[in-house]
Amino acid sequence: MNTLHRIAGPSTQPAGLVRKSALAVALATCFWGASAQTTPAAPAQAQATASDAGEIVNSALNAPLFYQLLLGELNVRAGEPGTGYSFILDAARKQRDPLLYRRAVEVALQARSGEAALAAARAWSQEIPGSSEANRFVLQILLALNRVNETGPVLQSILKDVSAAERNDTINAVPQTFSRVTDKAQAAAVVREALGPYLKQPAHAAAAFTSVGRMYLAQDQLPEALVSARLGHTAEPASPFPALLALELMERGEQAAEPIVHQQLAASSIATSADTAVALAYARILLDTQRNQEARAQLEKLTTRQPDQAEPWLLLGSLQLQENALPAAAASLEKYMALARQAGDERSARGLTQSYLMMAQIAEKRQDFAAANAWLDRIENADDVMAAQIRRASLLARQGRMAQARALLRSQPERRPDDARLKLVAEAQLLRDFKAWREAYEVYGEAVARFPDVADLRYDQAMMAEKAGKPADMEVLLRALIAAKPDFHHAYNALGYSLAERNVRLPEAKKLIEKAVELAPGDAYIQDSLGWVEFRLGNTARALDILQAAYGKRPDPEIAAHLGEVLWSQGQREQALKIWREGLLLSADNETLQTTLKRLRVKP
Repeated sequence: MNTLHRIAGPSTQPAGLVRKSALAVALATCFWGASAQTTPAAPAQAQATASDAGEIVNSALNAPLFYQLLLGELNVRAGEPGTGYSFILDAARKQRDPLLYRRAVEVALQARSGEAALAAARAWSQEIPGSSEANRFVLQILLALNRVNETGPVLQSILKDVSAAERNDTINAVPQTFSRVTDKAQAAAVVREALGPYLKQPAHAAAAFTSVGRMYLAQDQLPEALVSARLGHTAEPASPFPALLALELMERGEQAAEPIVHQQLAASSIATSADTAVALAYARILLDTQRNQEARAQLEKLTTRQPDQAEPWLLLGSLQLQENALPAAAASLEKYMALARQAGDERSARGLTQSYLMMAQIAEKRQDFAAANAWLDRIENADDVMAAQIRRASLLARQGRMAQARALLRSQPERRPDDARLKLVAEAQLLRDFKAWREAYEVYGEAVARFPDVADLRYDQAMMAEKAGKPADMEVLLRALIAAKPDFHHAYNALGYSLAERNVRLPEAKKLIEKAVELAPGDAYIQDSLGWVEFRLGNTARALDILQAAYGKRPDPEIAAHLGEVLWSQGQREQALKIWREGLLLSADNETLQTTLKRLRVKP
């Protein structure tokens, strides 16, 4: 359990701190109102304890103390929280009662008096040494007051007092606890010092190094975070904690973290939820980077080891559908739906909607339009109706009823402010899917007129202008977008690539693409554009280096087309054919790749 986050609510009351005075509980219930509702289990627990023991537990309150608490609560109710706080805190000190200390803290927080809350929490911690709840209140209040330099000893006490079984969860919660601190360097220094002893303990080193790494990550210090992940993995190779940090680093472009993930997956049995999280997150990253074959291998391994886990089946079905393996995709999705229906939670409900949409797509690909509509009929959530109607429009278009498809999308009600834009984008995308470039260009123009501040719409309109045979219009639109949003790197890249593709104004094209690289240095598609313009300029060796790096970062059919052509021009025919075959496996109908092969008269 996550100890640092157990600050409020019924589950936060440690069993040893349950009030043994039935009268005190009754007092809290009668006079604390809504605040008393945060510990509803206390009366029941007190009664159960007394009943089980067969004893009557008398109150430790005397009449003056009872009256003092009554005055305190009445003052709070009357809008005098300061006076009420003083009465309650004094009673807590006299009784050494954690419930009363907690109430004093709550009154101070409700009155927005952080210093008073801190004073009560510290008094609680001093009067009842070893109270983890008191220390957690002190820590959170110090962080809220931005007194980070004072949190170290408190954090150390929390880590020391928590049970060994819960300590790793507590350590893992530390970065989140400090996440809102503005001075990230100071927070990292405090956390490193507090975790120092646990870096050397085999049972806790992996979690401790991971939390230290996350503190580095919060400062964008990726190399230091990577070192921490490696040290944590070395301490415990099967631990999922360093691997999860490594996945975060991969998402930030740190590819050197990937071996940690490989090694953790090899060392673990994928038996725990954390192990499953590593495998699933890794599969998603592989899918995002179009490393589909590796993603499929991970998902197939995961579904074999844990066939009762629903989510891997959904991801596997999605990938199989993308690869047009329709029978396998349908089987995976059927398995997912059976498991998701058993779960019955909100996450599963969203997954079921996705699976219905994919099953409809499978039926559409099989030309079984009635079955496709039947799957869409299962979608009942209003928030998902638009997705279902987009799929219905696709079904109509595939039957040659494009006008009806467009009318269906236009007729959808606009339940949310964004729905009007989504309807136009869906219509334009439908037209793009059917290569109706001119009509798509016009719909994007309508969208831009209604939503002129949405840069993505202006960019998409420019892309359709090029497809519709209007390169001059595309250039005007992109230059206007650059003037309005000078940091919109896609516009520089698109204009530069268009010039390079048409083999015109190449120096200007290179300058534009280099600006895009400056704005987004890690984007493989922009690197592809730079490699392509270098090739057009005759700088073949440099083009080859850039394209190989881009393809290594993101295997993509369009990058494969360009890299293969550069290799082909250099006489490296076998290597070119290999790259093109890989590109065809990624997307057999990619327009750029097919155009390249046709122009060069090559059949890989």
